[in-house]
Amino acid sequence: MNRDNIVLIGMPGAGKSTVGVVLAKKLGYAFVDADLVIQEREGRLLHEIIAERGVEGFRTVEEEANLSIDTERAVIATGGSAVYGDRAMEHFGRRGLVVYLRLSCGAIADRLGDLHERGVALRDGQGLAQLYDERVPLYEKYADLTVDCERLSIREIVEQIADIVKNRA
Repeated sequence: MNRDNIVLIGMPGAGKSTVGVVLAKKLGYAFVDADLVIQEREGRLLHEIIAERGVEGFRTVEEEANLSIDTERAVIATGGSAVYGDRAMEHFGRRGLVVYLRLSCGAIADRLGDLHERGVALRDGQGLAQLYDERVPLYEKYADLTVDCERLSIREIVEQIADIVKNRA
């Protein structure tokens, strides 16, 4: 089984897509944005899928989309809720290095605008802090590597991951 992909996980706003694009360019890898895979498969925006199917329905759609991602030498930026899909996370773990981009809840709150417009899968009455507390143990469970992004630039995060990937080769 080929494990030459890099799978980025973390909260919405942690920089998975931005880091992913830059890292893919640096390593000469392809880039896959799992949220865009979902939107393309469904023909709708994330927040429209959540509004229509609810949070649990969205997670089912997300897991199926994630399971369909079968690539080599790619950086894959997952959606923040990908870690709820056990089968998809096991799939990613077999195919690549899973990297958790860790940021504090405060830093995430500063970066995010309207959570619903961004397609963040929140249950009724759930706020960002509760979502953060619920997801962090899942990110930690699935991560092969954790990068503390709190005071790092995109370039520094990319360099840190690229160095680790090069040393594993």
